[in-house]
Amino acid sequence: MCEIIGRKKEIAELRRYYNSGRAEFVAVYGRRRVGKTFLVDEVFHDNMVFHHTGLSPYDRHRKTSLKSQLQNFYFSLLRHGMENAQPPRSWMEAFFMLERFLETSDNGTRQVVFIDELPWMDTVRSGFLTALEAFWNGWGNTRHNLLLVVCGSATSWMLDNIINNKGGLYGRLTGEMKLSPFTLKECDEFFKCRGIKMSKYNVLQAYMALGGIPFYLNMFNAAYSLPQNIDSLFFERNAKLGDEFDRLFNSIFDNADDCMKIVRLLGTRHSGYTRKEIVQKTGLSSNGDLTKMLKALVGSDFVVKYVPFRASSRDEHYKLIDSFCWFWLHFKESKRITQPDYWQCHVKESEISAWRGIAFEEVCLRHISQIKNALNIGGVSTNESAYTVRDGEQGGMQIDLLIERADDVVNVCEMKFYRMPFAVTKSYAQTLAARLQYLEEKYPSLTFHLTYIGSTELVHNEYSDIFTSVVTADELFV
Repeated sequence: MCEIIGRKKEIAELRRYYNSGRAEFVAVYGRRRVGKTFLVDEVFHDNMVFHHTGLSPYDRHRKTSLKSQLQNFYFSLLRHGMENAQPPRSWMEAFFMLERFLETSDNGTRQVVFIDELPWMDTVRSGFLTALEAFWNGWGNTRHNLLLVVCGSATSWMLDNIINNKGGLYGRLTGEMKLSPFTLKECDEFFKCRGIKMSKYNVLQAYMALGGIPFYLNMFNAAYSLPQNIDSLFFERNAKLGDEFDRLFNSIFDNADDCMKIVRLLGTRHSGYTRKEIVQKTGLSSNGDLTKMLKALVGSDFVVKYVPFRASSRDEHYKLIDSFCWFWLHFKESKRITQPDYWQCHVKESEISAWRGIAFEEVCLRHISQIKNALNIGGVSTNESAYTVRDGEQGGMQIDLLIERADDVVNVCEMKFYRMPFAVTKSYAQTLAARLQYLEEKYPSLTFHLTYIGSTELVHNEYSDIFTSVVTADELFV
């Protein structure tokens, strides 16, 4: 059995809460499928006295009722050893039953209570949050051997109702933890741990399609090549991720259709859109609901919010950064591919090559800290953004990554994904030189360094010196 990949900081933190000797109330949140439940289970499985998971609301035609959630909670109590009790009729009664159960099973050692997918349990007019407040404030926080861990994939709900709660749970959390997707290095370790032989070149491509999501990576078949695995996950009949896009959004967002509408729009332009553009192009109203949806998408790691280089805060953009969504929208939704062995048959064709180039840019944006360390600026404060010059000025220009540093240097990053070492041609060097000259003339107080970030080495020729610095895929795996 493999040890937990990565998560060393999170494991140490969870163990610190366990050994604190006082009542602890810890919230764990992050994108769905990122491994929150697995982490908590693996760290505490020998010490967990109660574990409950809310019922999924994925079936949009049959909303999960208060009654079914309460019955499910009751069954969890029975499974863990509770006796002589009738099913609860309210969440107040349900949490009181949990109190009694924990008191009767208390032997003086640490009691770990894990309630998973907390947002699913908060059905309309259920009184769930009030009951949770009463459980912790009126009983739990006095139990020095109690460690309550709550978890949820609906990140905006967790932030609004637990972490930034303004009511009875205000300031009650003793710890919070956001779990992020794996890095490339962790994905490489994950595959090796499971006996899946894959070159770094292919690990990169797997990351481009699935991001660093352990749940998806765990579906790989060690006997298959990368193209075979991609077909198995996406294109075969009854593919394992055949309905994942809809399932993903409907399981964590109340207004899933509108959230998917926003994501579909963001998937059409890599530099993203302003809020005003989102309203114009989706037809959604610019109101509080849109604000909540954008906040939820950002909080769940599907979207990032940024201000383009040297733009005002009013020009704030929203950009899709989830690799799985990018892949899904491009190949599953837009092209509606039905060929079951599509990836195997087309893997060397120009369409997939073009996608690789764009997807690699998204991977680089996910590994800014590795890029900064490779450039020896890990300790320098930076802002990362895109930069676009519309047609009519220099004929149009788009730079997908500028790293603006506190030392007044800007790394102008060119990201290239190739199987073989990349050679700078005369025409490409002229394009880069014109781009650099434009930036230097427009922003004379800054120094601009052209930076090559590639899946392979840069060929040293008469034009390669135009790049001040070079970062290769190996450094992204650090």
